[in-house]
Amino acid sequence: MLLLGSHALGLLNLPPLQRLDLLLHDSLLAAFAPTEREPRVAIVDIDERALAAHGRWPWRRALLAELVDCITGDQGAHLVALDMVLAEPDAGPDTAALKRLLDGPLRDRPEAAAALHSLLPSLDDDALLAATLARRPVVLGLVLTPQPHGANTGALPPAVMPDRALGPRLYELPVWHGHGANQPLLQQAARGAGHLNGLVDVDGVVRRVPLLVRREGRVLGSLALVTAQHWLGSPVAVNPLPPAAAAAWSPLGGLRLAGPRGTLALRVDRHGEVQVPYRRDGGFKRYSAADVLSGRVPADALRGRIVLVGVGAAGLGDQRLTPLAGTVPGTDVQASLLAGLLNGEVRAQPAWAGPLQAALLPPVAWLLLRGYRHRRLAVGALWTAAVLLASLALLAAAWAGLNAWLPGAALIALPPLLLALHLVRSYQAMHGARRQLAALFGQYVPPELVAQMSREPARYSMSSRSAEITVMFADVRDFTRIAQQLPPAQLSASMNLLLSHLTDIVREHRGTLDKYIGDAVMAFWGAPLDDPDQARHAVAAALAMQARLPVLRAELAPLGWPELGLSIGINTGTVVVGDMGSRHRRAYTVMGDAVNVAARLQALAAREGLGLVIGERTRQALDGRLCLALGTWQVRGRDGAEAAWHPLAWHPGENAVADRLAQRWARLREAVEAGRHDEARAMLDTLQAVDGVDPLLLWQRAALQRLAARRD
Repeated sequence: MLLLGSHALGLLNLPPLQRLDLLLHDSLLAAFAPTEREPRVAIVDIDERALAAHGRWPWRRALLAELVDCITGDQGAHLVALDMVLAEPDAGPDTAALKRLLDGPLRDRPEAAAALHSLLPSLDDDALLAATLARRPVVLGLVLTPQPHGANTGALPPAVMPDRALGPRLYELPVWHGHGANQPLLQQAARGAGHLNGLVDVDGVVRRVPLLVRREGRVLGSLALVTAQHWLGSPVAVNPLPPAAAAAWSPLGGLRLAGPRGTLALRVDRHGEVQVPYRRDGGFKRYSAADVLSGRVPADALRGRIVLVGVGAAGLGDQRLTPLAGTVPGTDVQASLLAGLLNGEVRAQPAWAGPLQAALLPPVAWLLLRGYRHRRLAVGALWTAAVLLASLALLAAAWAGLNAWLPGAALIALPPLLLALHLVRSYQAMHGARRQLAALFGQYVPPELVAQMSREPARYSMSSRSAEITVMFADVRDFTRIAQQLPPAQLSASMNLLLSHLTDIVREHRGTLDKYIGDAVMAFWGAPLDDPDQARHAVAAALAMQARLPVLRAELAPLGWPELGLSIGINTGTVVVGDMGSRHRRAYTVMGDAVNVAARLQALAAREGLGLVIGERTRQALDGRLCLALGTWQVRGRDGAEAAWHPLAWHPGENAVADRLAQRWARLREAVEAGRHDEARAMLDTLQAVDGVDPLLLWQRAALQRLAARRD
């Protein structure tokens, strides 16, 4: 912010912002540039055709005099501005030959010498051009040099305004230290002269021209300004505008050109500079000097116009790089500025542009930061775009409505810079939140779930909350007996291998590992991520554990592990989940009645050798998966009985044998519940088993035998 403000106030020049200001200027210039031609201004170009027809440059002054006569006489132009400097004397070749004769063979012949001396004035090209300038309305050009101790040639024109008219503000104008002006004879004959200097920016483009400069204690104007003076009518005064608004524009105030043809009110910056209002497609009628001299220009094509005469032939050095048309002859720069002066289209940078931009930076920054709070990236980008467009609209409104050029690079750069800073800080915060999530939940949930949670880390915390959860307890059957048979080292290695397999399966099915309870694994689904398919994922994990038993048995057999079996209980219900424990140790876990029921179902599976038992809420959430009813069981510590089920690996229609088994099992259980034990026993003998139900068949057969024994 400090750097942007310093650049806006001109205290610090930042090259990237300087380039951005130039780009903004050129964009506004292109957007508002007039497309129609200026009817009052035309250009006569000394181009390649003119040089081919009348010889190389510089031309004889007699030919220039003829060109001026054609433009103002035959064509009837109102005013001619010569975009060139006539600094060297040009007496013409005939005059030089006569002087050689007078100094040589005719020195001793007084009568002949006197006759030839009388011809010399008529053969002097400078005198001939001076005579033309004296009777024609012509303004000349001159060049200035900023280097100290610059060379001075030719005669300076009269000042466009007295120094006292500016008072102390005179010293705001830049001082130029050297000049290349016209021959005194020509300057005295002409109506006036203006400088041809444009100011070249860092990219080599001419965008500004100083309307007023100081040289040798006098105030000089640009060629366009002096030409506009004489177009409006002589005498013309150039004075500071008196209103306070004009004075606030810059220390110089505004300028007024007043004459019989009208009044022009102009605004300049503190150094007397203005922006050149370039036009599209040239914007001016252009004629070759060859056509003017040969009379091929349409009659009255130049009548009543201001005609700028310049040298546009390639290779002669008078070329300028411009924002709209690329490289053009320097005459086009003066013509564009002149047209802008006549049409009131000249823009300047007001003195308050920098302070205004600096003053806008803090509220714009506050507005952006307010917009970024608690907003998503897309909203922040749209907010940035809106503020950016508003800033551009402000610059465009000042350009079109106030004829003011407001450099706004700092104001335009602020929104994307703050957005980038916001993105960096958001990334850092998100990255920190992700690391925190990984640290908090990485030991409980699989990496892919941590990655999913990290997309919106603010949604997840370890704070306790109520949620519907599916809980699993998976225990090794007969572990106490097995542990007594194995040495500690083998038991430890075996348990590490077994628990690793079970944990992998929990993670593969999007489960959250709660804890290891001796030889048992406790896991749950539905937290910290919501999982609408939590029951299906939990049951799928349990079935996968049972399906992996052959692999586990093969890996554990070399370690001395006997036949391996698992008892798994699963239940769904509302619990409290979060970071719970004592001040000494805490853990992310679940508590509630549904957890207790899951533990009792696992104990039921272990006691009855059922392998896998699920509760009623879990079965209802399985979306039609085939389940075999196990009846109701009294859960210790609860009133009422709890229905228990054994899920199969298929849905209806996926396995014909499983479909028949489920249908016959339902009838068998109906017979058991109705007390028709003999019928149930007979039906049991006809059941065709599928994978995973052998323990159920054995359990049901043993249960029927116990019932029969009690009956007998």
